[in-house]
Amino acid sequence: MGDLMHALPALTEAKEHFKEIEFDWVVDKSFSEVPKWHPAVNKIITTDHRNWKKQLLSPNSRKAFRSVIHEINSTNYNLVIDMQNNLKSAFVSFMCKHQVIGMDSKSVREYPAHLSYNKKISISKELHAITRQKILLSNALGYSTSSSNDYGISDLEFKEPSFNLPSEYVTLVQNASWKTKQWSIPNWQLLVKHLDNSGIEMILPSGNEEEYQRALKISSFSEKAHVLRPLPLNQIAYIMKKAKFSVCSDTGLAHLSAVVNTPSITLYGPTDTKLIGTEGKNQLHLVGSNNNINSISVDDVISKLPSM
Repeated sequence: MGDLMHALPALTEAKEHFKEIEFDWVVDKSFSEVPKWHPAVNKIITTDHRNWKKQLLSPNSRKAFRSVIHEINSTNYNLVIDMQNNLKSAFVSFMCKHQVIGMDSKSVREYPAHLSYNKKISISKELHAITRQKILLSNALGYSTSSSNDYGISDLEFKEPSFNLPSEYVTLVQNASWKTKQWSIPNWQLLVKHLDNSGIEMILPSGNEEEYQRALKISSFSEKAHVLRPLPLNQIAYIMKKAKFSVCSDTGLAHLSAVVNTPSITLYGPTDTKLIGTEGKNQLHLVGSNNNINSISVDDVISKLPSM
């Protein structure tokens, strides 16, 4: 999810240089709501890489993949650009009849993705992912990129959930796909206790059953902490935009908080924030020593909370 959000400023910048430009975006169906937030996106072409990987040889997977490639190949695009430059996206690029632009062998995220590209651009891996994608698109289209980052999204696709939200609340994003990116349950519980004592309501989203159960443990003693079962991204985006602030693990929803301009504290362990940390207004990074997210104390977080 974060990778998709890193691409948004590149589209905004391209639109500033070419007012009539439109993009079709090939994206995994799990995150297909994200491209719709950008007004420069015309059509979404969805893939299902997770199921295709599990059922690579099944007739249904092969048929679905052929359908995606046919949709791409039957459209007369001016340019096809692989913004992700990893093996999954490169596989789709390789099957395209179009000339595909991507990064070279020393720049791609996953080797040997570069073999799928007809035109290869050299971009330093020492740059932030947002900057890398802006350089890639600006090189492909022939303009100079700038240092400013504007996600350029519209919230028209955001959906108010069917339940009533508190009039004022904060979001606590405790889930993360890697164990090394998860702040411990006792730490989250202490933060919840502090916020509870401050009288503020809390929303804890989750992406699957395991994350939901973890959030229940974190919030079990507080009537002000409300755990959400998995919701569509358009509803989560609405919730996070309305939040007073967020405290986040290093996960996709931390980037979403940045995209919607919600003041956020994001907790990091093994991630290099210079390369893929959240970017935007009022975004604060707390980085654990020795790549250990749990070396960040609850007091460290509390001391950085916005005034409530």
